[in-house]
Amino acid sequence: MIVLKSHLRRLSVAILVALPFVLPHGAKAQGAAYPAENLHFICGFAAGSGADIIVRFFANKMQPILGKTVIVENKPGAIGNIATEYVARAKPDGYTIYVTSGDALATNMHIFKKPSVDVIKQLQMVTTINRMPMMIAVSASSPHKTIDELTKAMKEKGDKGSYSTTNPPARVVGAMYKEAAGLSTLEVQYRTTADTINDVASGVVDYAIYDPVFATIQARQGKIRILAVATGERLKSAPEYPTMTELGYKMNLVSWWGAMVPMGTPRPIVEKLREAFAQVIASEDGKAFLASIASDPWMIGPDDAQQYWRKEVDDWRDYARLAKIEPQ
Repeated sequence: MIVLKSHLRRLSVAILVALPFVLPHGAKAQGAAYPAENLHFICGFAAGSGADIIVRFFANKMQPILGKTVIVENKPGAIGNIATEYVARAKPDGYTIYVTSGDALATNMHIFKKPSVDVIKQLQMVTTINRMPMMIAVSASSPHKTIDELTKAMKEKGDKGSYSTTNPPARVVGAMYKEAAGLSTLEVQYRTTADTINDVASGVVDYAIYDPVFATIQARQGKIRILAVATGERLKSAPEYPTMTELGYKMNLVSWWGAMVPMGTPRPIVEKLREAFAQVIASEDGKAFLASIASDPWMIGPDDAQQYWRKEVDDWRDYARLAKIEPQ
């Protein structure tokens, strides 16, 4: 009996020693100090775009909080789908974080016949970040000072009028404006917002649908004039701009940003990332930055954000149908 007890004791010790080497990667990650290496923030649009500005701000501010370098990787193309696929297929270890527009991903589910990623099933929300309006703008030298003036001019031009878009929400806003105003203007899709500015500023295209980051920067530089925002109510961060709804073109499309990781990322890692984002958003620098891009802070945690996102996917199906956008 003594020999048997001794044998069992040695066997137990051997199992405990070997256990760390056979635990799955996720289990080890939860127990290890996170982060243990540099993090990668993925941006679905080109360097210099409005999206890139947001991603780089959070990457820079989160480095001292997390104690590691945060590398921004731009993966533009296919209206953000290249970046989305990259993140969805990445290891769920907390080192690949997608900082992007949640409504853009929701829209992509309905403007492509066969979306390559089911975002709700393959991506986990960490937190929402902000809410902001898409903006309708013209060249600073344009004679059109209001939406009514622009609408009247575009009705006269018919199908010779044109406007630029670069992302899914912009496409929906542009199509809804056309539908509500009875326009026949031609949509011109550009790869990046930077590609549009010369054509918009010079009047090659008559107007543009922009994200507020890019639009506010270009407006400050005197290149464009913002006429309205595509929301039902004026946002606190941009009270000077009238809404399309109050101007008689009913729409309430609020763009929002969030941070996401591959589905299956351990919950302790998700929570640590959420806390880091919350610190940045609540900081004076964070508040000032969001205000500077016509954006209101908006934070909800992983579970509520995932549920909200699921509803957004359903809502944007209706928006895309209303805008008569045929899946490609």
